[in-house]
Amino acid sequence: MNARSVFSVFLVLLFLLITAGCTQTKAPATPTPTAVETIATEVLTPIPTTLSLTPGPTQTLPEIWSLDVQVQGNGEAINPLIIVSCQGGKGLNFIQQIDVNVTRSDGVKEHDVINKPLYKGKEISLPITSQMGNVNRVEVWATTPQGDKVKIFDDYVPFRTYSP
Repeated sequence: MNARSVFSVFLVLLFLLITAGCTQTKAPATPTPTAVETIATEVLTPIPTTLSLTPGPTQTLPEIWSLDVQVQGNGEAINPLIIVSCQGGKGLNFIQQIDVNVTRSDGVKEHDVINKPLYKGKEISLPITSQMGNVNRVEVWATTPQGDKVKIFDDYVPFRTYSP
């Protein structure tokens, strides 16, 4: 190679080196995170209520989650029990669980849960008092697929019923 071609290659490389530094663009600046103001919400704590033996209103499940339950006393004075059984319905595959609360006249509260899988005839038994009359309040709550609890039964259930 002659000196003239070496010199021209050198100039081309020098030109490329100089222009490479001049054509770089600035890196985009990283945005600084801004603080998001959160509003504190007051959490309401439930106020303990006195023992209530008065049945309250009930709700109806949507038809696609309907569920039939049967609540009755076993009629035995020696070992009085309330038997809550699932009797079927469209909601057998959807309802997450069935909660049962019994409030007895002596102030004792009993609680039990019918867990999935739900099927016709699945039942639980809870102890009650054997006093005559409407003294045992039974509440049945169904948990929907969204996690909401719906009261589907709330009434007095005697341990024994008499046929006329």
